[in-house]
Amino acid sequence: MLVCIVYDSGHGHTQKQAEAVAEGVRRAAGAEAQLIAVADGNIPWDRLAESDAIVFGSPTYNGTVSARLKKFMEDSTHPTWVRQTWRNKIAAGFTNSGAQHGDKLNSLVSMALFAAQHGMIWVGLDLMPGNSSSTGSVYDLNRLGSWLGVVTQSNTDQAADIAPIKSDLATAAYLGRRVTETARRLQAA
Repeated sequence: MLVCIVYDSGHGHTQKQAEAVAEGVRRAAGAEAQLIAVADGNIPWDRLAESDAIVFGSPTYNGTVSARLKKFMEDSTHPTWVRQTWRNKIAAGFTNSGAQHGDKLNSLVSMALFAAQHGMIWVGLDLMPGNSSSTGSVYDLNRLGSWLGVVTQSNTDQAADIAPIKSDLATAAYLGRRVTETARRLQAA
């Protein structure tokens, strides 16, 4: 079982999310995670073709994905789209911004539409929103209450060694495991 995590990270916060997703993938028996940073420019297309699932990640800048992830999605994957190489692969997404909301949903929608155009099967979170009652806290999984994918928040004056907080990273790891287990069930069907 191979899960590729294709991401961009401007200041290291989204990379921490990607690493947490990979950790969650590895928690599923026999699963391998491969991190692919689009900023490196070295996209292992053969590994993406071999993968059982691809998780996309990007910071949210001005209400959308980063320019580098957008370039990857729009320019680099055209041959993949034409051949429908990723058809029926599991897909999921995650994003981070400095604001609590920051229009992160739009980034996830962009990723989900991209995956749909490639014939992929999108997997969201199956977690109820955390931190949504008087007994909740910022330490709950899914503390920002997203279903389409993982959204995290990093204070703009904090480096990636401090933010995002542990509950956000635990939510990203949860998604990694969920994607892997979903891909495994699809293979068995």
